[in-house]
Amino acid sequence: MAVLPIRIMGDPALHAPAARVDEITDDIRQLVADMFETMDAAPGVGLAAPQVGVSLRIYTYTYVDDEGAPWRGVIINPELWMTPLEPGAPDEDEESEGCLSFPGERFPLRRSDRVRVTGTDLEGAPVSIDVDGWRARIMQHEFDHLDGILYIDRLDDADWKTVQKVARKRGWGRPGQSWMPGVDDLDA
Repeated sequence: MAVLPIRIMGDPALHAPAARVDEITDDIRQLVADMFETMDAAPGVGLAAPQVGVSLRIYTYTYVDDEGAPWRGVIINPELWMTPLEPGAPDEDEESEGCLSFPGERFPLRRSDRVRVTGTDLEGAPVSIDVDGWRARIMQHEFDHLDGILYIDRLDDADWKTVQKVARKRGWGRPGQSWMPGVDDLDA
């Protein structure tokens, strides 16, 4: 297993729809193992293949709830169904999220509270996951990556302006930029 560089906003792999996985090969299994290693090193709660420069419909996820119960897996070729969004502005404390492809920042974003995700696992077996709360947020965030959408693309105008200022200050928004978990100090 290896830690892979994570692409930053502006990289073409992050802004285009990913291709379906036609066959689960040893290369796909290695990619998934590397994605878990990278996600854990970052640390993150999810990682989509486009974030490591591979334009395939795969994402990994991990989360430990308040009781310490682990939830971890991979979904290949996912489909997503969501409950309707609740009206109103997002709560900054409860609904803020971040992204490894726009590291070090968090912004409030309203997401559906409940989702169903179907797809296959690494063995090609069907998977169906019904989740709510933070787990539903993770599923939506990672699924968006597979369609070329970063969570910052969904922000309101005021937060979008802040995103643009941060990106300019850090020199982001151009192709070919990445960071290496466990190596790069993003606070420097």
